[in-house]
Amino acid sequence: MGEAERYIEYKHVKRSKRFLLGEDNNALVGLFTLNVIFFLLLLTLQVGYYFYQQTPTLFYSQVIQSFSLPNSFVGLIEKPWTLLTYMFSDSSQSLMRIVSNMLWLWAFGAVLQGMGGNNKIIPIYIYGGILGGIFFIGANSFFPSTNTTSLLGANTGVVAVAIAATTLHPTHRFFTHIRKGIPIWVLLFLYILIDVASVENMGATSVLAHLGGALAGFLFIILLRQGKDGSGWMNRCYSWVLNIFTPNNILKNNQRLSDARKENMSFSKKNIITQQRVDEILDKISSKGFHSLTDQEKDFLKNAGEEENL
Repeated sequence: MGEAERYIEYKHVKRSKRFLLGEDNNALVGLFTLNVIFFLLLLTLQVGYYFYQQTPTLFYSQVIQSFSLPNSFVGLIEKPWTLLTYMFSDSSQSLMRIVSNMLWLWAFGAVLQGMGGNNKIIPIYIYGGILGGIFFIGANSFFPSTNTTSLLGANTGVVAVAIAATTLHPTHRFFTHIRKGIPIWVLLFLYILIDVASVENMGATSVLAHLGGALAGFLFIILLRQGKDGSGWMNRCYSWVLNIFTPNNILKNNQRLSDARKENMSFSKKNIITQQRVDEILDKISSKGFHSLTDQEKDFLKNAGEEENL
């Protein structure tokens, strides 16, 4: 039984917790905010260039090209940071594209966050952007006559999130208050049509870049179901960086871990199922995914579900 199916089996004990808009460490909100910040940064620079009566060509060559992914491995070696910056950047000339990308990111990202955990969405987005960028550069090596000189935008990352969410929970439905709702695969099909139509005039290499992003999202979930979590090292690096600047967090985290272990031992000895304990386990699923539970926690949640049905 897959991770998503096992979670569905137990979620009738208590409705799955949804991350609130202003909640701390909400990865989806953070990803959304990061894209908007990059967009506003480029918009501000563009206004500054135009204020000093600089030409659009100069702005493109000096600013946009510094954020865009070049179409060759030589260009990537010269500007290696663009493998990350391009997937968070949309120029002000494509306002509708960033609005569309953020709407799709929010729709599919909420499903992925709720079912896979809060710490999966950003790694999947980054994997999609990296593999999509590699596909783009590789495709330009085989099709050197293409007019696509660079890649810019969140599309590859959003495609990865969309495919990952659909693969993880293919039975999910949107707008369930309208009859039986809309299956997630229908929304994915609509999104792919719109996405392909938007990049068709940009050449085959851009389409292949989005295909690379989709492949990254699909492989991530397949490997996750096999017990191989590709987000682990990213989250550990993130925590390590935070702890460098906030060393007091190490002591706090160790204390919390110790308290959690003592609490688990207490529940094991008393063998009493309480709603508070159920809530804590479901919160852990929402934050880290079902696979993060210990055998004891899985048994506890299963017993809670059985007792609920009595």
